[in-house]
Amino acid sequence: MNFCWSTLSVKNMEESLRFYEEIVGLKVYKKYKAGPDIEIAFLGDGETKVELIYNKNNNNVNIGRDISLGFEVKSVDEMIKFIKEKGIAIESGPFKPNPTMKFFFIMDPNGLRIQFVENP
Repeated sequence: MNFCWSTLSVKNMEESLRFYEEIVGLKVYKKYKAGPDIEIAFLGDGETKVELIYNKNNNNVNIGRDISLGFEVKSVDEMIKFIKEKGIAIESGPFKPNPTMKFFFIMDPNGLRIQFVENP
């Protein structure tokens, strides 16, 4: 069995696409209308895929407080510098729970915690 993707309902499709493309580094590989008021976009390739769904009639996006998406980066320190240059606040961290792992969190435009982790 393979994991397909994580689905996120979003408040604003363009803002969310910018975030996941420019900050996380995922590329759009499919985008389409699923009716007059619904847009769907798939981002990522290989193993990491995210589906964004925007419904014009649903502005009440409910993101769970205890859910996060984690993305591996080469350097947490470089990613923190990049995030700060983009004017995005660090939600928490960086943390180093053991000698081989370092990570921190930011929030996506919809209130979802995004974790960037460095594994040697």
